[in-house]
Amino acid sequence: MRRAILSPLTHPEAFASLGLHESLLRAVGDLGFQRPTPIQEQAIPVVLSGRDLVATAQTGTGKTAAFVLPVMHRLLEHPHGKTRVLVLCPTRELAQQVEDDIRELARHTRLRSGTVYGGVGFGAQTKALRGGADVIVATPGRLLDHMERGHADFGRLQVLILDEADRMLDMGFLPDLRRILRKLPRHRQTLLFSATMPNPILELSRECMREAVRISANPQSATPLAITHAVYPVNRGQKTRLLLEILRRTSMPSVLIFTETKQRADSLFQELTTAGYRAEVLHGDRSQRERTAALQRFREGRVPILVATDIAARGLDIEDISHVVNYDVPQTPDDYVHRIGRTARAEAEGDAFTLASPQEERELSRIEAKLGRSLPRVTLPDFPYEVPSIVVRRDGSLVGGEKPKGLAWPGRFGRRRR
Repeated sequence: MRRAILSPLTHPEAFASLGLHESLLRAVGDLGFQRPTPIQEQAIPVVLSGRDLVATAQTGTGKTAAFVLPVMHRLLEHPHGKTRVLVLCPTRELAQQVEDDIRELARHTRLRSGTVYGGVGFGAQTKALRGGADVIVATPGRLLDHMERGHADFGRLQVLILDEADRMLDMGFLPDLRRILRKLPRHRQTLLFSATMPNPILELSRECMREAVRISANPQSATPLAITHAVYPVNRGQKTRLLLEILRRTSMPSVLIFTETKQRADSLFQELTTAGYRAEVLHGDRSQRERTAALQRFREGRVPILVATDIAARGLDIEDISHVVNYDVPQTPDDYVHRIGRTARAEAEGDAFTLASPQEERELSRIEAKLGRSLPRVTLPDFPYEVPSIVVRRDGSLVGGEKPKGLAWPGRFGRRRR
């Protein structure tokens, strides 16, 4: 069980007061957690009431238990035998983590769960679907494959949960979601959890929900207060060299590095291993076995560096990540929030470094506008910065983008151009 699921503060009466089944309270007690997080305090009573729910919450706030606990409570009131709960997630990693949490919280019950996602064989998944696992956690694409083959029977479905709905939108799953929704019973409870609420997600909620209760456990642009931010201005072609120097000079026990493409992830991974660093790489072109092995090695601390695309920005809840490095500036402010949210989890502290080329200043400005503050610029002493491949006007502005406040671009021979 991940520590982010429940708060470790000691208020024994808190969970009991929510009216959850004794077997679930025993599991919570076994895991050493007794006080619900804000999203759990708000969501659990709504879910127990049977109402539809639209919840805004970042990963790491305990949202998984916010729907798992009350849904399992309701399942325990009726005999099992058919799949009654379907959880849809954007990535294989998140689907597996949600199912892991279900197993932990269901340890004192006879409830059964299964996962359905791509990159692995159909056999075990078909058995779980046909065998009537109480809860199925699935990614949309693979679930549709099973449904079209006649493997799934959702005739007795009681609850549909859309987890990380905005991420499913970003990954192009909205058409698949609508196809799945058309095949599910209309009379059901629907729960939608999302870190942000873009218009397409709000429209989807209106299409598939009835008089939904809306709750929010955090501002949409919120970032953990325990994160220290730093922006390293550098030419795009010098990013790898600067990163290697930062790694050499800074103690980074566990660092997650984000790149904009799979190709750049592979290239950076090769550069790091050539330089003698133990690292793994994670992106959509790797097989499920490779992705699982990479995550396991990183989670266990056998390798201190994981290079990943935005597939890892959400759904990965790994404790003790000391640093997140944006090798490439994310395209949107929300992506920045989700990336850096991989560190400073479970009330820990963390650092978020961003390597920003002049061409990425526009994206950086949008991030700062959303956060409502400027991020500090840092230059590495004695690093041989090259003159930026961008023209500096006499007024100090940059051609192709606005000059960030307080920015000093390092020039040749140790001089700085302002």
